[in-house]
Amino acid sequence: MINYYTHTLANGLRIVHKPIESNVSYCGFVVNAGTRDELPGEYGMAHFVEHMLFKGTRKRRSFHIINRMENVGGELNAYTNKEETVVYSVFLEQHFSRAIELLADITFHSNFPQQEIDKEVEVIIDEIHSYEDSPSELIFDEFENLVFDKSGIGHNILGEEDFLVKFNTQMAQSFVDKFYVPSNVVFFSVGNTAFKKVVYYAEKYLSGLSSSVYQADRVSPVDILPVKKTKNRDTSQAHVLLGGRSYSLHNRDRRALNLLNNILGGPGMNSRLNISLREKRGYVYNVDSSVTAYTDTGVTSVYFGCDKKNVQKCMDLVYKELDKIKKNKLTATQLHAAKRQLMGQIGVMRDNHENLALSLGKNFMHHNHFNTLEETFERIDSITAEQILAVANEIFDEKKLFTLIYN
Repeated sequence: MINYYTHTLANGLRIVHKPIESNVSYCGFVVNAGTRDELPGEYGMAHFVEHMLFKGTRKRRSFHIINRMENVGGELNAYTNKEETVVYSVFLEQHFSRAIELLADITFHSNFPQQEIDKEVEVIIDEIHSYEDSPSELIFDEFENLVFDKSGIGHNILGEEDFLVKFNTQMAQSFVDKFYVPSNVVFFSVGNTAFKKVVYYAEKYLSGLSSSVYQADRVSPVDILPVKKTKNRDTSQAHVLLGGRSYSLHNRDRRALNLLNNILGGPGMNSRLNISLREKRGYVYNVDSSVTAYTDTGVTSVYFGCDKKNVQKCMDLVYKELDKIKKNKLTATQLHAAKRQLMGQIGVMRDNHENLALSLGKNFMHHNHFNTLEETFERIDSITAEQILAVANEIFDEKKLFTLIYN
């Protein structure tokens, strides 16, 4: 079966479509613009613009936008991260033309009315306050700000209240004019729609967009010395993150790091950290490790929440597991089991078609390619125990680790 089809419009906008046998389809836009692309004074703008896309276009008001897909049982969604803004829809295949027309309208023809801006600022400020009441989530943003201090990739996605209250129509439009251009956007589609039909409607609704080219100007974060920071918060539980910078999206060692991460603190109940801290000793409810890769850097971290009196005990156990994985090369049996587990998780995730669609769009944006499951499995299978050992010693070098504690 064909993995995917691609087409590029004359204005530079790339299209990628993956056929699947399903009555439900997915399509949307990945815009190569996120939090790290904001200038000083507009922190939070990428996320703010994402919200405002639903508030009105040159021909629709927010009521009409909300109901356009809802009226046929579909969904309209969006999210913003450090490097991308994604706007997409889920719908029955027969409504493909309705979905792409609406998505094209809100993504490229929103008009950011000031009265809607004033209302939405209040909504996002409430979102910020709600987020601040969730230390297990807030700590991740603050940790990245610690690891990428004084870099655009560090500040949080929601922005800051002092900046938000100054946002206006001109500022939002200026941000969109810079980043929401065809050369900086990918349209993705997953479903049973014929590719000729996908291209036809893409040409119909997107070919008239300006062919202006986005000039990339991202600045990579400079190296800084690791720090340990403790903050007193009025919480019943302590929250701890430790880790540091790791590999970018384009670094091949990222594959070995992903496998290492899965062994150490991945979603499986049999991860080493979960066995050590939760199953054997009952110190924690949540403990995991995570890897986030950006276009020019990355971050790897270990998180746990525990009773405040057990923080040091848990820290000692985490470092004990890190030492084990840095000093002891995986046996052939251990390596085979780790690969099989990761392959199974990826296979299950791919079967979720919404995840598949979002992954298709992001991968095509940054790699201009999307691996088949077979290609993905081959790359995992090629990872050696020696690579795992080398990556563990590089990433979890104690001299490079940052620590953030909410106590």
